[in-house]
Amino acid sequence: MENSNHKKQIKKDKFEVRLRNFKRFTKAFFGNRIGTIGFLMVILFFVIAFVGPKVYPYSTIDVGKGPMMAPPSSEFIFGTDHLGRDLFGAIIHGTKTSLIVGFSAAFISISIGTIIGLVAGFIGGRFDSILMRFTDGMMVLPKLPLIMVLSALLGTNIRNIILVIGFTGWTGTARLVRSQALSIRERPYIERAKSIGAGNFYIMYKHILPNVFPVIFANTILATASAILAEASLSFLGLGDPLSVSWGQVLNGAFVNGAVSIGAWWYFVPAGVAIILLVLSFTFVGYSFDEILNPKLRGR
Repeated sequence: MENSNHKKQIKKDKFEVRLRNFKRFTKAFFGNRIGTIGFLMVILFFVIAFVGPKVYPYSTIDVGKGPMMAPPSSEFIFGTDHLGRDLFGAIIHGTKTSLIVGFSAAFISISIGTIIGLVAGFIGGRFDSILMRFTDGMMVLPKLPLIMVLSALLGTNIRNIILVIGFTGWTGTARLVRSQALSIRERPYIERAKSIGAGNFYIMYKHILPNVFPVIFANTILATASAILAEASLSFLGLGDPLSVSWGQVLNGAFVNGAVSIGAWWYFVPAGVAIILLVLSFTFVGYSFDEILNPKLRGR
């Protein structure tokens, strides 16, 4: 009975510590003006992505829905494209595509980078040498041309685009996690864990990963912004999924049909501004997290 009460007290103490840390973190984050603005922008884009399509279904962007290249009006808020499709509906549906690609590709790249960085940094030796030389080789390859080639080879559907962006964006995370793991593995509690027979996997999972997780989390936000920009670039170059609506496709249609030369600003400005704002919002949040979680940047 006494042992049971002791375990409950330990769990209660851990919960209280985590709650205090969470409150301290949220206070610091929302005390950062840039981070707060970025967070509110991200929430707004999520609302647009998942509530907007219910108000503006796919039927609103059917071909011939309105006149071709019509300027903004009460019926078509952002005007229409060269096929008479409502651009406001295209922007709304493109938001969901950007968020899905961004988060999915970021999850893949962060997972790969974390595993490689942990193994290289903690185990070291030959593993470190081989993995880091492979990472260096991937880093020197120009990312956008590599993504373009792989997308063209694998096919331009949304799943392949996510995989390609994810599998080409892990190098920075691997380097970052490795540097943290190299520092943490020298701490006394790691040596004590080894002395009592703890295996490498257990130490990496229980001791190294929790300590590098804040850095990984901040890097995930920045990786999401990078993935969104990569997807928009692919779609603009004509390598996006033709069956899904995206902001890059809207810009591609504007470029191909000479929207700039004829002064049809409504064709390309809203999509361009949407890309800039979404990438900026994730960048603001990511750098704010990094500033709070990194002791060297805290308080600047």
